[in-house]
Amino acid sequence: MSTLTFLGTGTSQGVPVISCWCTVCTSADRRDNRLRSSVLVETAGKIIVIDAGPDFRQQMLREDVRRVDAILLTHEHKDHIGGLDDVRAFNYTTGRPVDVFATARVQRRIERDFDYAFGENRYPGVPDIQLHTIEPRTPFDIGGLEVIPVEGYHFRLPVVGFRIGNMAYLTDMNRIEESEIAKIKGVDVLVINALRKETHLSHFTLDEAIAVGRTAEAREVYFTHISHQMGLHAEEKLLLPEGFRFACDGLKIEYD
Repeated sequence: MSTLTFLGTGTSQGVPVISCWCTVCTSADRRDNRLRSSVLVETAGKIIVIDAGPDFRQQMLREDVRRVDAILLTHEHKDHIGGLDDVRAFNYTTGRPVDVFATARVQRRIERDFDYAFGENRYPGVPDIQLHTIEPRTPFDIGGLEVIPVEGYHFRLPVVGFRIGNMAYLTDMNRIEESEIAKIKGVDVLVINALRKETHLSHFTLDEAIAVGRTAEAREVYFTHISHQMGLHAEEKLLLPEGFRFACDGLKIEYD
């Protein structure tokens, strides 16, 4: 049995949004509070995090994560890599680098943004990160565990989702080819971004995400990367078709 934990389910700004007084941002329902999107996958003895945004430290503390075997990165936007400095806590406790898997383009951004972690004469205590290059459409291995990349587009930017066993995670997409959807056909759990109901330049709308879930024939579909424009969780969940759910921070799912 594998476990999927939603570390965060919000957009780049999170929810509540700074200085916003809308109904969602002022909601007392904890399900309307969303950190930046990320998940924790526990499977085959491995602990894997997908994306490490600015809330990474808070998410690790909340879920009492004591080790991370790998971090997979979907793309280089700050809400998905901004927390990488905090992997140094795992360096201290494990005595080894943290393995980060990303495309060459994403690695170049990491090396620019966290240049102090990659220089020859590194300051003591900086994060120790071991970068591993992945190809957007080529499966790779993490200690015997197969991971299948699934490529999509964030407007014009190629981004990578991941299939790990019977779970697939797609975020920050607004377009995906049918050949890539075929890679996730029939998964038990599909996690996919659904920003809001209205059309957006670089993210799936709710209806678009539902359409991908149906094409993929996923048994259960969970929406993430949700903005405050979606509406209140308690109200909007009642309008979803069977088999589709809004994820919320801290939600745990078990799957085969």
